[in-house]
Amino acid sequence: MITLQKNGTLWLDTDGNPIHAHGGHILQHEGYYYWYGEDRRENIYVSVYRSRDLVSWEFRGHCLTTESKTESYRVRTDLKLYQKTDDGIRKVNIERPKVLYNEKTKLFVMWAHYENGLDYHDARACIATCETPDGAFTYRGSFNPYGNMSRDCTLFVDEAGDAYFASASRDNADLAVYRLTEDYMNVDAQVNTLFQGEFREAPAYFYRPENQKYYLLSSYCTGWNPNQGKFSVSDSMDGRWSIPDLFGDETTYRSQPSFVLPYKKANGETEYLYFADRWGGGGELYFTSSYIVLPIRFRDNGDAYIDWCENCVIED
Repeated sequence: MITLQKNGTLWLDTDGNPIHAHGGHILQHEGYYYWYGEDRRENIYVSVYRSRDLVSWEFRGHCLTTESKTESYRVRTDLKLYQKTDDGIRKVNIERPKVLYNEKTKLFVMWAHYENGLDYHDARACIATCETPDGAFTYRGSFNPYGNMSRDCTLFVDEAGDAYFASASRDNADLAVYRLTEDYMNVDAQVNTLFQGEFREAPAYFYRPENQKYYLLSSYCTGWNPNQGKFSVSDSMDGRWSIPDLFGDETTYRSQPSFVLPYKKANGETEYLYFADRWGGGGELYFTSSYIVLPIRFRDNGDAYIDWCENCVIED
C-alpha cells in the first residue's frame, strides 16, 4: 500500500526542500521513477528527482540551466538559452519538459515549450539530450515544427512503439500532433490536428489496454486559473478522437493536467495516476504552486473520471 504525499500542499524532497517539477513528466528507468519539471529559480530551467516508491523523492540535479552546454545537430535550430540585455542576462522560458528514453540511440531526449523570455510570440518546441536520466542535458535548440506555433506540449509512445509530440498551435486554438523520427530528435509527420478552435492546452495521453483505447486529457485556456478538465478517446493516435467530455469538477479540483502515469501494481493490475499542477499564479506566486495526484477511474462505458482524495492510497 502506498500513501502519496498530501494533495494541494508543497511536496518536499528527501532533504526537506520543496520539489520544483512543475508542468513535468515521470519516466520509469531501471527501477526508478525520474520526475522532470520546470524550476524557475535563479538560472535554472529544469530539475530532476528520482524515487522508487512515488513518495520519497531524491533531488538529483538541475539538468537544464542557462549554463547548459549547447550543441547543434542536423535540424536547424536556435541555440540561445538566454537573452543579453543592458541589465545583464535575461532567462528565456522553458516550460512543460517531457523526457523519453530512445533505445536506438541510448539517449534521454527532452522536448519542451520555448519562449524568448520577453513575450510569448516565439511559440517553439525545444530539445535537449543526455546519456543518463539525471545528468546535465545538452541543449539542442528550439524550432517551429513545420513552421507551426508550439506551446503547451507532451510526449507519448503508442502500443506500436511510435513516439509522438503534441502541442498547442495556432495561438492555442488547435492541438497539433506529430509522429517523431526514430531518434526522437525531429518530427516525422503531422498526423493529426485536434479540437479546432476549442483552445485546449496541457495535453496528457495514456493508453488503456482493458478497452484498447487511447485517452487524451486537456484543460481550457484560462491562464493561471483552473477550469473544467476534459477527456477524449480514440482507437489510435492518428485516428478520430471523440468530442471532449467532462473530467473532474468545474475546476478539475483546482488543477491542470501535467501527465498520466500508468502504475503497475504487484497484483498485475495497472493504476492510472493523474498528475497535475495546482498553480499559485504568476510571478512570485509561481513558487507556491503545488501538486495533485488522483487515481483515474472508469465507468462501464469506458468514460474516465476522478474523485477527490486528500491523501490518496494505492492498494498494491
